[in-house]
Amino acid sequence: MKTAYGWILAAALALAATQALAAVAATVEGVQMPAWVERGGQRIPLTPGMELKAGDQLSTGAGSRVAVKLAEGSLVKLGENGALRFAELDPAKGVFRAALNVLEGAFRFTTDVLGKNRQRDVNIKLATVTAGIRGTDLWGRSRAKNEIVCLVEGQVEVGAEGEPAVTMDKPLQFYQRKDGKTEPVGFVSQQQLDEWAREVELEKGKGAARRGGRWSVRLASADNQNDALRVYDELRNAGYPAEISPARDGDKRVYAVRIRQLPSKAEAQALANQLRGKFGIDNPSVSG
Repeated sequence: MKTAYGWILAAALALAATQALAAVAATVEGVQMPAWVERGGQRIPLTPGMELKAGDQLSTGAGSRVAVKLAEGSLVKLGENGALRFAELDPAKGVFRAALNVLEGAFRFTTDVLGKNRQRDVNIKLATVTAGIRGTDLWGRSRAKNEIVCLVEGQVEVGAEGEPAVTMDKPLQFYQRKDGKTEPVGFVSQQQLDEWAREVELEKGKGAARRGGRWSVRLASADNQNDALRVYDELRNAGYPAEISPARDGDKRVYAVRIRQLPSKAEAQALANQLRGKFGIDNPSVSG
């Protein structure tokens, strides 16, 4: 009887663990603010560690960057003034499936060394161009009447609606569709690729938050909760993942507004400097 009960308990725990893992299809790794996720009619600021799911749409502001880790190990990056919708995310056991719609801006899809042998079926769609990925590294950008897909490593099939797809399997090959016309596949220089790649990388010294970061910026504190909420609301509406909590300042109870998960003192100070003088923030301070 005890043995049977043990098996039932073990099976239940295994099922619960499997369901928990299956629910996490993608996780925000880093955010160079401001950036948001639109979900269920709401627009909320992105926070490192936030779990994403099918239907979520990410958007970035001027100077912003976002890095997202997919369940099978790949990393998706989005540059400034961009919009990316996760049309499908299915981390079920076996083949990982995803469909990413790049509505605007530059992006990069990178598979890490450990994940290159994992099975995946990932399609990335720009305005009129679709790239089918089977374990690779590529950069792309979607702008009005100008779409580019550049292969960094691996292999990708790419094509426009109503046209046969072409296979790119050589590093630095790129596909471009401009003003509604597809141009012949060509090659770019490493220098050009490096320049493109910088458009999606989290920049040092720009106050980017990262998952697991232990530094924070205290942006405001107020005796009155409503005053703290005003700063909190303005920050979050502007794409900054502010948090509010009660704290002690000597014998007084105050309400502190913070942004957490900065990876270093330097990054925390950079964010404090960026926000000083905005949203009613006069004298921000950093702590680790």
